[in-house]
Amino acid sequence: HARVSTPLRALPKVREMAAALGSAFQLRAAARPALTRRGKKTSTKARARATPVRAASTEPKIESVAAAVPSDAFLPEGLYCVDNTKTVRRKTRTVTIGDVKMGSDHPIVRQTMTTSDTRDVEATVAEVKKCADAGAEMVRITVQGMMEAKACAEIKKRLVADGYTTPLIADIHFAPKVAMMVAECFDKIRVNPGNFADGRKKFEDILYETDEEYNAEIDEIEKIFTPLVLKCKERGVAMRIGTNHGSLSARTLSRYGDTPAGMVESAFEFARICRKHDYHNFVFSMKASNPLVMVQAYRLLSHEMYKLNWDYPLHLGVTEAGEGEDGRMKSSIGIGALLLDGLGDTIRVSLTEASHLEMEPCTRLRDLGTKAATEKFGVETFEEKGRDFKDFARRESELPTQKEDDAIDLRNILHRDGSVLSAVTPAMLATEDPFYRDLGAKLAVGMPLRDIATSDSILLTEIPAADDEKAMRSIRRLQEIGVGIVADAAALAATPIDNSVALVAAKGAASAAVPDCAARVAIVFDGTETEEEVKAALAVDPVMAVIKVASGVSRLHASRRVFTHILAAGSSVPVIHHIAFDAGAANDDIVIQSGSQVGGLLCDGLGDGVLIQHPTAELDYLRRTSFGLLQGSRMRNTKTEYVSCPSCGRTLFDLQEVTAAISTRTGHLPGVAIAVMGCIVNGPGEMADADFGYVGGAPGKIDLYVGKEVVKRGIDNDTACDELIQLIKDHGRWVEKEEEEEAVAA
Repeated sequence: HARVSTPLRALPKVREMAAALGSAFQLRAAARPALTRRGKKTSTKARARATPVRAASTEPKIESVAAAVPSDAFLPEGLYCVDNTKTVRRKTRTVTIGDVKMGSDHPIVRQTMTTSDTRDVEATVAEVKKCADAGAEMVRITVQGMMEAKACAEIKKRLVADGYTTPLIADIHFAPKVAMMVAECFDKIRVNPGNFADGRKKFEDILYETDEEYNAEIDEIEKIFTPLVLKCKERGVAMRIGTNHGSLSARTLSRYGDTPAGMVESAFEFARICRKHDYHNFVFSMKASNPLVMVQAYRLLSHEMYKLNWDYPLHLGVTEAGEGEDGRMKSSIGIGALLLDGLGDTIRVSLTEASHLEMEPCTRLRDLGTKAATEKFGVETFEEKGRDFKDFARRESELPTQKEDDAIDLRNILHRDGSVLSAVTPAMLATEDPFYRDLGAKLAVGMPLRDIATSDSILLTEIPAADDEKAMRSIRRLQEIGVGIVADAAALAATPIDNSVALVAAKGAASAAVPDCAARVAIVFDGTETEEEVKAALAVDPVMAVIKVASGVSRLHASRRVFTHILAAGSSVPVIHHIAFDAGAANDDIVIQSGSQVGGLLCDGLGDGVLIQHPTAELDYLRRTSFGLLQGSRMRNTKTEYVSCPSCGRTLFDLQEVTAAISTRTGHLPGVAIAVMGCIVNGPGEMADADFGYVGGAPGKIDLYVGKEVVKRGIDNDTACDELIQLIKDHGRWVEKEEEEEAVAA
């Protein structure tokens, strides 16, 4: 935010380079002129079609510095949110969907999507009612063909007759004619710019060799899309221009790659057609299964709208988030981060579960965003530095190093990919074997061994009595396997623990008394420190810094300020986010709040670990949630990653049942990502984050992918899971599941 942009006219070298690439408003990522992204690559010259040259648009295209332009030579103007130091909802126009108003002058709207076969009118009507009763203010229904479109008219009629006026949204892919038909009865149409005009469904990789070839396809898109725009305008039907990271068109991919910039430009091409016909009753979305890509795409979209003086509302969602806690965590990271920046007017939490079950986490996120904006969560205005919303980069930090006089090895008390700390009590320590298991350790003849998801350090909420033999033995055994022991400095002075890490408050750290038993010092920031106080605290050479914000202080904004001060001090100290809950916080609160407030920082590369504390929650649950937060933030992989769609009427198998079966058999493969898709409507690119894909190809048949390439087609449902496992084995990614050894008294 703090960057001051330099006008293009002041940069003759940049103007000259930009001119060589096109117009000054058409800077683009030219690093990859051709992609091997999906299917067979063909040149546009090989396709027999006219290539008229489209007149240059009067609307500027998004600006993305080309590979030929130095990255520090041109800084686009504008912000992505109203204020990066407090939550203020971005001003957006009102869009009307049936009897629902959406925009910054109205409450955040909750929505979901049905999973039933749209042709089954009875089932779809019943599901819409169940969703509405659970709190859904809009419901989306897949409409893939004319039979489904005809059923939609009856669905709407039946719902209205039963007193349900919940607006219905048609989900359209590949089918402009179907969209025209369903616009007669539904309240909103969702179009995917990546495939709306692609009736071939071939996902070809096409090389566009000239601007004329690139622009010619826009004329064809305009010809196909305009009738729907005019019909929606005439009938007062709303629209969502919903870009999906995995289904960008071949033309967009050829110029931008599968980047946030490509996602934004893809949506803007359709928006310009809407604006040309003075149709403005539409919203944007920028969905991706990777929360980091999703957040960056929405921020870039908002940034570009600021420059164009556009004010269209935003529909937020992380697509294919998955099921259970992992799906809720990924959604919280993406959606929550944006809501706390004041972005978002409607939200959908996409889970591989029954549609009405999405409403609880959706409501919790809505309430978080509403409270943050109403109460204006934030801190006093400051000049933020070190964070570039257009380009993810993780902050560099230095891990603990071994000193010559260290009595034990302290190098593993933090992890290079992200650390998990667990708060423990003397009572937990005293249980020994159950405690080791809850901490994620393996057991061998009664001794704990570090595993892939063992907590890296523990924070002692209270130091055990010196004569508490079992608790003290647990501490010694943890130190032997490299787990750090962190405790308050004053408590350590009263009850010493050798080779521990003493925790001191940042304010006054320079004069704090450090007990002789401590091998290292850690400092705690409460988020209210001045730049001078931060610098003074860092001068004590802490092994880590912990941010535990004071009561009533906005974690996201105060932490941004702390990181700005740390940068000013020139420090690379690892930073751990400590978020503490009261006893009344439910498990879903823990996931939503930690995902939004801590994940919102980690998705900017700000932070090196997490400590989630709750007075009554199970230690094992808090540890697993912490590792889930790191994995959802694309930091540390400790279990198999699943990219699974939430199911809809297009799904060609029982998605929830199959996902559960695959998870049961493959959940022990950390570092392996598996996509489970009910169909391929969003394109092979939906598996951009996956190593292997399990995709419905036809009723009763499954296609298997390695990356984005299909390697086996038409496999029977009954044997597809076995075939998937064999595919993983063939590529050297399989390991046998370990059976945990029974504990034996040492």
